[in-house]
Amino acid sequence: MKLRLASALLLMVVLFSVTTSAAAQNYSFRLSQEIVHVFWNSDGTMAIDYLFVFSNDSGAAAIDFVDVGMPNGNFDRASISADVNGQPVAISSDYQGGGAYGFAVDLGGYAIQPGQSGSVHVYIGRVARVLYTDDADENYASGVFSPTWFGSQFVHGNTDLTVVFHLPPGVQPNEGRYHERPPIGWPCSNTPQTSLDSQGRVQYTWACPNANGYTQYTFGASFPKQYVPAEAIVSRSAADFENLITGLLSSLGAIFFFCCFGFLFIGLPILGVINERKRKLQYMPPKISIEGHGIKRGLTAVEAAILMEQPLDKVMTMILFGVVKKGAAEVVQRDPLELKIASPLPENLHEYEKDFLAAFAEPTLAARRKALQEMTVKLVKAVSDKMKGFSRRETVDYYKAIMERAWQQIEAAGTPEVKSEMYEQALEWTMLDRDYDERTRRVFTGPVYVPGWWGRFDPSYRPASIGGGGVKVAAPTVPSGGRVSVPGSAFAASVVSSVQSLASRTLGDIGSFTSGVTSRTNPIPKASSGGGRWSGGGGHSCACACACAGCACACAGGGR
Repeated sequence: MKLRLASALLLMVVLFSVTTSAAAQNYSFRLSQEIVHVFWNSDGTMAIDYLFVFSNDSGAAAIDFVDVGMPNGNFDRASISADVNGQPVAISSDYQGGGAYGFAVDLGGYAIQPGQSGSVHVYIGRVARVLYTDDADENYASGVFSPTWFGSQFVHGNTDLTVVFHLPPGVQPNEGRYHERPPIGWPCSNTPQTSLDSQGRVQYTWACPNANGYTQYTFGASFPKQYVPAEAIVSRSAADFENLITGLLSSLGAIFFFCCFGFLFIGLPILGVINERKRKLQYMPPKISIEGHGIKRGLTAVEAAILMEQPLDKVMTMILFGVVKKGAAEVVQRDPLELKIASPLPENLHEYEKDFLAAFAEPTLAARRKALQEMTVKLVKAVSDKMKGFSRRETVDYYKAIMERAWQQIEAAGTPEVKSEMYEQALEWTMLDRDYDERTRRVFTGPVYVPGWWGRFDPSYRPASIGGGGVKVAAPTVPSGGRVSVPGSAFAASVVSSVQSLASRTLGDIGSFTSGVTSRTNPIPKASSGGGRWSGGGGHSCACACACAGCACACAGGGR
């Protein structure tokens, strides 16, 4: 029985390997040139600038993704940008290269086709924990780096490889030291050219016209510790601990090998379904993740919700609140939602609010859903255009802070009247909270004075007709001040249920509705005719990652 089980496992490994190899062999290219600038910064971090020049073979698969290995996991994804022949492209977390850390460059519509050449430029602005105490001198910091390499079954021919180290500002030419140990397999001189760059920084340049793109070459340099913060240098004890952890992980390789079978044949299909569903809800185009600088102020709450990729049923409810507050519409029926649209429309409507009202003017539910999808696609593209040149991360943090301040002011209000008034003013901003439903229920426990426009949103709060066969509705309390008072729990339930009813009866299945938007604003990249993306091979692990005190080598390799 044990023999049969072992044979079955071996057969699965062989079949999986053969299938993978057969698909991967469709990829064949030359890395004619690779230029790498490594900047050792004054804060102890590292920035990396890559230029790859690929020449794709005739009859091979298109080069549609490029995996870039990283020295460790402490790199800032928001600082990464890339372009193909000058055209900006997206960064993907779907890294399939060898080594533990990295990212993928999604060439998208600029994939390098068979028989063509192309330049891929990649910039990584910040990588931390890359400096160690030099083995030979306790007063020096050491950094070691290996440029990304690719699988030998994919890349062939010579590569004109240039690696340039830029030492931290202030380091003098007589203070810096390059590591004299020659890189393994390096066919050219190990003595770099020493000069000053355009910023007056000491730079070491290693250049070799007959290197190759499938070998891991490792370069190193050291400089006095005084030019970087002491806390930026990884201590020897910390390095030893990392080495210990890596050794323990290596010893678990056999267990991991057998666990892989369960993951491959059970876990991967499940993860695939989960990731596919998650992917369909990511409707913002990836290009806005190529960060600019600074905060984009002036977005509305609805536009901020789009930037945060809030659920679209919530976004629709925010728009509904907006048009009702402005007197542009009145809810005739909540489930399914029917609106009475004002004529003429108020002048202070946003473009997406006009499109929202136009959608509800459609006679059928199918036409209405289609129009709402068109409105959402247009809104997503408008937000994407507004974000050009600005930092998405900083902007999202900015609007999250606005949301949090709004809630804090509401929660700190001394009386129900003040609390209700502040909530009315900040209603759409509070809806940016991912925990909006529960927080609304927690905050509104006592009486709530509903806004004057609330009757246009919730028909149950309007005076009911008694004559003419009308049905009498239980009226809320009207105090002497004329404002309508309702129990807080009822008010919170009304707000929360509006999101649910809008989704279930108007938008239909929210996943399908959002998927229809995503397919146009953030479509899944098409697989190439040669069998799609490839993986495996090449430089699998980073030999210096835990084997030397001054290591910061980039684990790369493995195709694409």
